[in-house]
Amino acid sequence: MSSLRSSATRVQPADVVERVVDFGRVLRGAGLEVGPTRVGDAVSALALVGVADRERVYWTLRQTLASSVDELEAFDRAFALWFGGGRAGPDEEDVAQRPVFVAGPAGDAPGGRAAGADRGGYSADELLRQKDFATLTDDDRARLGELIRALARARPQRRSRRLRPHARGTVLDLRRLMRASLATGGDPRECTFRRRVDAPRRVVVLCDVSGSMEPYARAILLFVHALRQAGRGVEAFVFGTRLTRVTPALARRDPGRALDETAAQALDWAGGTRIGASLRAFNDRWGARGAVVVVVSDGWEIGDTAAIAQETARLHRESYALLWLNPLKGKPEYQPLAGGMRAALPHVDRFLPGHDFESLEQLADAVAGVAARHQV
Repeated sequence: MSSLRSSATRVQPADVVERVVDFGRVLRGAGLEVGPTRVGDAVSALALVGVADRERVYWTLRQTLASSVDELEAFDRAFALWFGGGRAGPDEEDVAQRPVFVAGPAGDAPGGRAAGADRGGYSADELLRQKDFATLTDDDRARLGELIRALARARPQRRSRRLRPHARGTVLDLRRLMRASLATGGDPRECTFRRRVDAPRRVVVLCDVSGSMEPYARAILLFVHALRQAGRGVEAFVFGTRLTRVTPALARRDPGRALDETAAQALDWAGGTRIGASLRAFNDRWGARGAVVVVVSDGWEIGDTAAIAQETARLHRESYALLWLNPLKGKPEYQPLAGGMRAALPHVDRFLPGHDFESLEQLADAVAGVAARHQV
């Protein structure tokens, strides 16, 4: 199989390989155990069946990337979001027999590939992925919410201090051993072991909701809401002229109601900005010990920028990793000239844009891929 995989990868077009790899990342975010071996098998199989027939592509990816019945629903949902058009099984009469890896005739670029489609999905989603949050329509926001919910499932992991039963453990589980030996007259016939397991690392998001950030705050908070729904250990705060904890509001299942309640709790929504004072309030009262911290702000400050430098440095020392999202960074001509941004940058592990869905993909990858403290 390894030789077949190697030869198939050599003859498979680079864009197809890239999209299968990206799709594997999406499936991992949805909870499927998709590693390099499965992705290689998928690429090898597609080299044999081709990518022109959507039905064949669906079944090929399903056979190689999903391993149990429990994973099928998540796979179908991810396939529909990533490639468009919904489930593509043979019992679906509305499945279009068109290639999965190219757009329709109206969106074709020279060579048959959709312009800008350097990742999976059809042209409509591609346009939305690169559309500035400040220009979204109501329909765009609804569709964006679906994409974000599929994206925000991967969480950073930490090694738990608790020992759990594990087949490849290294610490003898004496309690289970003694309990099992009762059935054999006290003779332990099978050794059982434990080891430390991975647990989700805490994530803290501090989102600027001042006037200059208002067009972007709702989209960012949609992402935070999806993170919050994906599991415990996610804390959310918003700030303008003061800091407000909105974790309970974002715990609501309905994203629309969650955002409305968040906006209602933030009395300084769309007002001024005091980043330094807000960070100080967070550091003094809550703290970020061992957490991955994401600050979302354009860096405009009406107060003393020296406070931003001091509190950001303090936040960096206590956190496991500190990421800063700035929507202005998505503009090619942007330079971090604002006093607040200049003061914060020396203490930031990763400086990312935050203006469109692609920037949220970068954030999700960075949050989930923290390999070591302050290494993202």
